[in-house]
Amino acid sequence: MPIDFPSPTIPAANQAEVFTRYLDYFRESLIEKTAALPAATRRTSGLPSGWTPLELIKHLRHVERRWIEWGFEGRDVADPWADRKDDRWHVEESETLADLATALRDQGAHTTAVITGNALETVGRPGPRWDGADPATLERVCFHLLQEYARHLGHLDIVAELAGAPTGE
Repeated sequence: MPIDFPSPTIPAANQAEVFTRYLDYFRESLIEKTAALPAATRRTSGLPSGWTPLELIKHLRHVERRWIEWGFEGRDVADPWADRKDDRWHVEESETLADLATALRDQGAHTTAVITGNALETVGRPGPRWDGADPATLERVCFHLLQEYARHLGHLDIVAELAGAPTGE
């Protein structure tokens, strides 16, 4: 489901709406760009780092989970690093693009509920995510998520360009 780029000229009710619009746009762009790749390219890597587009989708789902649930909410997350196996990103053969896209969208719905349900200056709960440091505010967590998505979508553009698939916004 394509989402228009959240142009800075489009009015927003508040800063939380700006964050959620960009995150929604980045999530859907990630899914669309991955879907536009040849099926074999989704599970293989043409880069020295070795990650695959499907692994990237799973990674970003868990990035949101780590920063929102395990971090900001201070929830007990059984396996916060469930996107990794043998110290690298991993997707099981049984995991499909549809499965991973659903999990990412579901995580996104939770993230949106947290962002719209809290003031951005709210400080996260203490917990293991912070590794002994003071918890960050929700605003800082949102900025971190935006930079994660923007950086990784740029990485995906490289893979798409090499595969002859669509790139850019």
